[in-house]
Amino acid sequence: MRTVIKIEALFFAIMMIFSLSVCVFAEEELPFDVNAKSAVLMEASTGTVLYSKNADEPLPPASVTKVMTLLLVMESVDSGTLGFDEQVSVSEYAASMGGSQVFLEPGEQMSVEELIKCVVIASANDAAVALAEKVAGSETAFVSMMNERSASLGLKNSRFENVTGLDDDTVDHVMSANDIAVISRELMKHEKIFEFSKTWMDSIRNGSFGLTNTNRLIRFYSGATGLKTGSTSKAKFCISATAERNGMHLIAVIMGSETRDTRNEAAKQLLDWGFANYTLYRNDGGKVGEIKVKGGKKDITGVNCPPIVMLLPKQKQGTVSPEYLFKSDVEAPVKAGDQVGEVRYLSGEEVISSAPLTVSESVERVGYFDVLSGIIKSLFLK
Repeated sequence: MRTVIKIEALFFAIMMIFSLSVCVFAEEELPFDVNAKSAVLMEASTGTVLYSKNADEPLPPASVTKVMTLLLVMESVDSGTLGFDEQVSVSEYAASMGGSQVFLEPGEQMSVEELIKCVVIASANDAAVALAEKVAGSETAFVSMMNERSASLGLKNSRFENVTGLDDDTVDHVMSANDIAVISRELMKHEKIFEFSKTWMDSIRNGSFGLTNTNRLIRFYSGATGLKTGSTSKAKFCISATAERNGMHLIAVIMGSETRDTRNEAAKQLLDWGFANYTLYRNDGGKVGEIKVKGGKKDITGVNCPPIVMLLPKQKQGTVSPEYLFKSDVEAPVKAGDQVGEVRYLSGEEVISSAPLTVSESVERVGYFDVLSGIIKSLFLK
């Protein structure tokens, strides 16, 4: 650790806890092409897009729609308005859904957790509608929530007409690859979802009805963790495929592939390339030293460094080190959180990121009575 006594200025306000230099390839600069209408590769912890092909083109997403359906369900659980153990009574409308389903019967009771399992593993449309009705009262109301949540995430190229992705009767039910990656990233923050999305085979109804994951990568791709497949004649074959290796989680979105195998190979191609070319650097932060405070009731106070996660090209792996720069003229009063220095992350001589160093606690200025009290104490202690 190198400590510099004085720095002239601190030029970054705050870098954000999860930061990194973004690396997005323009289409004409793509390192390779994938066999799909649209594709995105995103690193999950930083949100960095590593590969982009027609990423903002709105396209029919088929059942990949359900990443948004599941996000709202998981957020309802987190907020306390829905419980995993709550029983859901299946409506006639939910039971009438076609396509992928678990053949729910009108009036059948199933827990929220079991229904989530059905949606994630088997892409069950009937289970998705049953959950939507439980959360919002009706599919229509839930779809409004989906569009509102999309807007809150700043997404411009997603419009929802149902919770399933069934598109025989839809007019403008679309998502872009980039929007799917963003929503998938949000869903991944709810770690329980991986209990289902990483499962290859399971069952419901006390083992009488088997479930097999529609995402074959879970079985055949090293590190696969999820997340959602989809296919219709209009959308062709789509996927939001997630995988984790060495602490780095990637999201590969493929839209509009001609076959299931083509889609899966395209997702594997993106994931392989990401894992081969990128790595993460982490600094957990915390106390990194102490600093002298002039005129304070305390002579010194602790200095904190924020945690950071950076995505790096693989060739920079092991080359990054922090350099801590402290101000030399810190005067009381200071408040907890005040900036008193900067941490720079160096790869060789190159500064690749920086963040502020802050005091961990407040220090008040010494007043007249504090000085007088100190004099009196020193006299009596002689």
